[in-house]
Amino acid sequence: MRSVALSVIAIAATGALANTDSDAPKPTFTPTTVKAPFIEQFTDDWTERWTPSEATKKTPVGGETFSYVGKWEVEDPLITVIDGDKGLVAKSKAAHHAISAPFSEPIAFADKPLVIQYEVKYQKGGNCGGGYVKLLEDGFQTSGKEFSDTTPWVIMFGPDLTCPGTKVHFIFRYKSPKTGEVEEKHLKLPPRPTIEKLTNLYTLIVNPDNTYEVLFNGDSDKKGNLLEDFEPAVNPPKEIDDPEDKKPADWVDQQKIPDPDAKKPDDWDEDAPYEILDVDAVKPDDWLEDEPNYIPDPDASKPEEWDDEEDGDWIPPTVANPKCASTPGCGPWTKPHKANPDYKGKWYAPQIDNPAYKGEWAPAKIPNPNFFEDLTPVKSLSKIGGVGIELWTMTEDILFDNLYIGHSVDDAKALAAETFDVKKPLEKAAEKAATPDADEEDESSSDAFSAFKEDPISFIREKVLTFIEAVQADPVSAFKTQPETGAALAAAFFTLLGMIGALFGLVGGSSPAVVKSTKKTESSEKKVAVAPAGDEKKEETPVKKRK
Repeated sequence: MRSVALSVIAIAATGALANTDSDAPKPTFTPTTVKAPFIEQFTDDWTERWTPSEATKKTPVGGETFSYVGKWEVEDPLITVIDGDKGLVAKSKAAHHAISAPFSEPIAFADKPLVIQYEVKYQKGGNCGGGYVKLLEDGFQTSGKEFSDTTPWVIMFGPDLTCPGTKVHFIFRYKSPKTGEVEEKHLKLPPRPTIEKLTNLYTLIVNPDNTYEVLFNGDSDKKGNLLEDFEPAVNPPKEIDDPEDKKPADWVDQQKIPDPDAKKPDDWDEDAPYEILDVDAVKPDDWLEDEPNYIPDPDASKPEEWDDEEDGDWIPPTVANPKCASTPGCGPWTKPHKANPDYKGKWYAPQIDNPAYKGEWAPAKIPNPNFFEDLTPVKSLSKIGGVGIELWTMTEDILFDNLYIGHSVDDAKALAAETFDVKKPLEKAAEKAATPDADEEDESSSDAFSAFKEDPISFIREKVLTFIEAVQADPVSAFKTQPETGAALAAAFFTLLGMIGALFGLVGGSSPAVVKSTKKTESSEKKVAVAPAGDEKKEETPVKKRK
């Protein structure tokens, strides 16, 4: 059990912040005096409490899928700012890790708050790695070497780098009083903080009145109610779709139909070509018909190592004929094609409302046989008998420290004041000393810019995913809280529509603009399509084809 003596901390932290020199004295770790049902600071006797898993997950037919081979060590951080301040480190990359510790007594939280708080440090940055903990159901805390993903738990909480994106999980397992089925309830819109290589503090408070609060680095990030903010909802719907109800065979759900009374106009020629030869076009006076468009490169020379007998006759590369650059074109001239003013394309009858339309069909509702109403789900949750860390990660050296599980928000804050509140400023100072040229900008803006600069695709993807989840829950609130993301997505959406419309000729009306001949045309290299007289039109015409 650890903390930093406050008197020593105040002096050492002030000195370290004022002087970033590596020789500056560091505060020294001493155990905390804060009391709680479970506090872990990974002191030398940590192995008396924690047991690494040796379990192997099996398939239904007994085949092995994976084993928990990830190594655990208690060691100093890669960058130490407090002497003797060690943490539990998941050492292995691309491996399954599992470790657990039982409580001395089961913890009930039906009548008092449950507070979970701990530190996680992704020492080598984030790349698909979990950092969450599981509070194990009472009775399964002694799984020890058999602890695995199937070991029953009550609450799962903590950060997860999900590739892409970042979220702080809050999930609880709830047993239906009607069916006895256990179901995971996930927080709909979990916090998505920016996670860097420094230590971050995660706190969850669950109250007996069903309210909860998630804090990130001591600041409230999410709060709400277990009855409102989780999916699937604790209480099932009173009515469900009747599984026996089927859509009638004569049900009409086609809202629009072609107008049966519409007739194709007599002057509508479906066979008229999209383009026709411009018979009025004349060859420009300065067209260089005897000049080729490309000529051998006069500056090219045969390589010295070229062997005509082995390599064949050497042919110089070609370059654009400079004489053609200042004229309408070179080479044989032919009349170009132009848009056909009589082109109308295939005729379709206009759409009208379907008089037989009955609307969208939906099955009838029946009472839900599994319906129940639990207005105090916190009181229905099982006691917790231990804590486990079970995760798969592509990132090595994830450090856990200063774990508090108890009932006192004030005690959790006191522990944070002795540990995290001292450690984080020192880490920032050390990071700043390592990067003295960093811009002195607003901290939140700087962190966001750094995240974007380091991995722009993941940064944008995370912003978009967060916004989409927010829209699903409350569109108005999403646009109010994230206006820049909403505006960017809206602009991208309408730009995409414009591009699709332009591609398929849907923008600007149903008929193409008629392009009149200018009597003086350019070559195909000047963006005007030409075709030999009497031949079919070339595909490279600049006029868009109708679909």
